[in-house]
Amino acid sequence: MIRFFDIILSTSSLILLTPFMIPIMIGLKLTGEHDIFYRQNRVGKGGKDFKVLKFATMLRNSPNLPGGVLTQKNDPRILPMGGFLRKTKINELPQLINILKGEMSFVGPRPQARVHYELYSPAVKQAIDRIPPGLTGIGSVVFRDEETILDRIEGDRDHFHDVVIAPYKGELEAWFAEHRTLYLYFVLIALTAWCVIFPRSML
Repeated sequence: MIRFFDIILSTSSLILLTPFMIPIMIGLKLTGEHDIFYRQNRVGKGGKDFKVLKFATMLRNSPNLPGGVLTQKNDPRILPMGGFLRKTKINELPQLINILKGEMSFVGPRPQARVHYELYSPAVKQAIDRIPPGLTGIGSVVFRDEETILDRIEGDRDHFHDVVIAPYKGELEAWFAEHRTLYLYFVLIALTAWCVIFPRSML
């Protein structure tokens, strides 16, 4: 049933949002490195890699530049339109195509880069590997200000991410995987929309 709603929602969203996304694609083509999309290996269902699709917001070689796979405030690798697209989460919209292809769901554990996926415990991996990763999810809602949290860390922000945020997020994602229902699916879609509209909300 969830897959049925994934297809309906991703198809209708693509139809409704394409006129809005065309100016963004033109803007990306005319600025930065002239790339429209960014494809990156992420871990999906069954622990297998797939290519997640996003609007390009950072330099092509960002993962190999200082800062690695984590971004920070005023990150010099962010392209001219990147800050706005990332803050509003518009950069995630191309993942509607991943959803339509069956590689993702609207709601599920956020697909992680392999290096971050390996931070999860075996129990967490076993739980989240059973379902498709999501465009949004409980981890995305709770840690929607992850970059801001990391920017407040005076010490080693990578270490804080690895030993505090990643395990906490993993437990949240595993909880959703164990309790995944159509009701929670729509609750998290509604919560995500609310938090995008009211980013300072504590809901």
